[in-house]
Amino acid sequence: MIDILIYILVFSSALCIYRMGRGPTPPDRAVALDILGTLMVGFCALIALTTGKDFYINIAISWALLSYVAAIALAKFLERKSFDE
Repeated sequence: MIDILIYILVFSSALCIYRMGRGPTPPDRAVALDILGTLMVGFCALIALTTGKDFYINIAISWALLSYVAAIALAKFLERKSFDE
């Protein structure tokens, strides 16, 4: 079962990487990068389930927080606004 989920995540990651390369606009690339970060959190969760080690969950939580902050910063940059607004 976990093997199937890993294959789905790998396929979804390949689609996100394709969209980052072929995205017609910068917001499309930003959304693909954000989704790729979410997929990496899924990879960490699956690895934690497979190995039974709980520090992978800590990595997943950290990755999710950094992905959120990066998405906000990139959205501000794409809107050409300063970080004070």
